[in-house]
Amino acid sequence: MIARVDATAEALLWIDRLKAKHGSLVFYQHHGCCEGGAAPVCLSEGDYRSSRNDRLLGEIGGCPFYMSGHQFEQWRHIQAIMDVAPGLGSGFSLEAPEGVGFFTRLRFFSAAEIERLAVAGEPPCAA
Repeated sequence: MIARVDATAEALLWIDRLKAKHGSLVFYQHHGCCEGGAAPVCLSEGDYRSSRNDRLLGEIGGCPFYMSGHQFEQWRHIQAIMDVAPGLGSGFSLEAPEGVGFFTRLRFFSAAEIERLAVAGEPPCAA
């Protein structure tokens, strides 16, 4: 199976730190202007409210990674790779007070990967 989402080693370390501090986490890749297209939001599991159009793309660091349906339509042929860098993260995201910010790197799937993804079917809707 081809992963629609992945994470760098550094991002996985930060996920573990944040899970130790906040418990179960959820990541949400939004399409709106407020959080920016390449900035996933890290939330405590209980703070995520899904929309019927959100897609569950997979897990990173044991945490579900959702994407808005609109964003998924634009990125359906792209693998989202979570990374982290020094600086301020999203104001709503749990890593922001830690002085780091998650962001998404993009990798286009190959033609063969796109064919395998088509056979596997669409990612499930969240709600």
